[in-house]
Amino acid sequence: MKILFTGGGTGGHFYPIMAVADELHELVKEYRLIPPELTFMAPSAYNAGMLYDRGIVFNKNYAGKRRLYFSILNFFDIFKTAWGVITSFFTVFSIYPDVIFGKGGYASFPVLFAGKLLRIPIIIHESDMVPGRVNAWAAKFATKIAVSYQETTKFFSEKKVAHTGQPIRKELMEPLHEGAYQFLKLSGDVPTILILGGSTGAQIINDTLVDALPELVKNYQIIHQTGKINFKDVVARTNTMLVNNPYKNRYRAFEYLDPLAMRMSVGIANLIISRAGSAIFEIAVWGIPSIIIPITDSQGDHQRKNAYSYARTKACVVLEESNLTPNILISEATRLLSNPAQLEVMKKAALGFGNRNAARAIAKEILAIALRHEI
Repeated sequence: MKILFTGGGTGGHFYPIMAVADELHELVKEYRLIPPELTFMAPSAYNAGMLYDRGIVFNKNYAGKRRLYFSILNFFDIFKTAWGVITSFFTVFSIYPDVIFGKGGYASFPVLFAGKLLRIPIIIHESDMVPGRVNAWAAKFATKIAVSYQETTKFFSEKKVAHTGQPIRKELMEPLHEGAYQFLKLSGDVPTILILGGSTGAQIINDTLVDALPELVKNYQIIHQTGKINFKDVVARTNTMLVNNPYKNRYRAFEYLDPLAMRMSVGIANLIISRAGSAIFEIAVWGIPSIIIPITDSQGDHQRKNAYSYARTKACVVLEESNLTPNILISEATRLLSNPAQLEVMKKAALGFGNRNAARAIAKEILAIALRHEI
């Protein structure tokens, strides 16, 4: 039995695939099946260590990106995509998987196109409220379609689509409380705010936070995931901003939070400030109130739609980038953290929105289709 994964080059595509792979391994053990051969195709491995730990073979493919703005790179990427389709066809043919699982994104297009030509069963998953271009195209020939938002089902065939929620790695689901303050070198005397800017960080959130930091640390502790690219710059600026501040030890910056550090941070967080990507579903499973800041110019405006869909459950408040100033960020955080009744409503709404079994549901369908195809 062979299963091929493909998706774009961000954590929002990669980590859900890892969650599904974990559940596949669990199901194979439960059903006492021969372990499947797992392959991941993308322009980069993203996290080679995680692939190795899960026994997933990486095969590089090529894919051009279609930008919505004018760029000379759009012209050259036409040829990159064409080359990617040709090479992916031969790679997929050599593997000839029993099923392909696509997470969307431009990087998955050549693989899904090859799968279509070779008549291999395809399952896709859409994380956003509005389908991306590749998933909207692939839905026409996909065997099954899984979506994270209930509202997204209207874009697909009723016979194919299922609302599963977002696959989340089990290792991230349970917050860790015991030892968290000691691990993060923080105190339990004041509320804690966790800032998540996505896998690559968020420049506008980082900039706003740096300016707001002297005021925020008077009343709160801050755990800040800056993103690898921004880390040195943010640390240099915050060190300057807090150089003589008596509360400077209330701020902790990380370029990336590994699963242990994330679970520890979540374990003591009273409020999360985040982008409106896949992190929404992790926040929901954790049951933590949040301020969601969507990207203004995301493709199809999907981040704003994600954010407001989540906000309608009363689990979060949405702060638009156009309104994002240090004073407003401080005001919103203070308003929420000083209102225990609203925080409790938000917590319950978040827990009601999250789905812990999404990865397992998708893995079961992949396994069922793979077994039928193998026969």
